[in-house]
Amino acid sequence: MTLENLLKKIDGKVLTDNLKEITIDNIYICDLLSWVMSHAKKGDAWITVLTNVNVPAVALLTEVACVIIPEDISVEEMTLRKAKGNGIIMISTRYNAFDICKKFTDQ
Repeated sequence: MTLENLLKKIDGKVLTDNLKEITIDNIYICDLLSWVMSHAKKGDAWITVLTNVNVPAVALLTEVACVIIPEDISVEEMTLRKAKGNGIIMISTRYNAFDICKKFTDQ
């Protein structure tokens, strides 16, 4: 799925200004950073409620396609700066992780 299609499906708001053409292969949901580092795959859209500065670092390491912050959770400014500086796309949506996955699979 393209980023544009995902944004439409989940009514997503891009929090970083570093948009690029990406393809999202799968969804990965996890809030334990060490687990994400060893299990997320390149091309995944990673859903997490975490908003600290370590999120962009893990996203960069795992090469996920983007990070989705569910339920309109506010993201720390330092986290957004780090994400922008590293080319990480961060998205916010009002939907919870379950609903995001349902919308992703409704192709």
